[in-house]
Amino acid sequence: MASTNNKFLVVGAALSGVAALMHLACLVVGAPLFRLLGAGEQMAQLHSAGHWYPTVITLVIASVLAGWSAYALSGAGVIRKLPLQRTILAAITIIYIVRGVAFVPVMAYFPGNSVTFWLVSSCICLLIGLVHLVGLRQSWGRLSGGAA
Repeated sequence: MASTNNKFLVVGAALSGVAALMHLACLVVGAPLFRLLGAGEQMAQLHSAGHWYPTVITLVIASVLAGWSAYALSGAGVIRKLPLQRTILAAITIIYIVRGVAFVPVMAYFPGNSVTFWLVSSCICLLIGLVHLVGLRQSWGRLSGGAA
């Protein structure tokens, strides 16, 4: 049944999964990876000092991304149908796209992040959002709550 799987949503799931793993890698590697990925010097220093904040924030973000990956796999037909599948996939798609294009106003709330971080992460988010959008559009009818 692999031919019925939505390849765009599978790719979207993989990209969200990689993003989740990159966040978790920051906790293992530590401050150098926080710095390399542009999370900001404050996050790197807090992590080096053993502060709880970077760990909690990173685990929350990784968990959300892993959940988004599961929803994309569900929408792709790889795993069982999850609750509110179409609505949540639409929300995930919108969040990725908005994060990708509207980063300038958000930058003010996270002054420790580098401009490089904002540009690279925004391009990545936009790409993932567009992949989700294509996949969601292809599967929209199949994802409706009723019987198809």
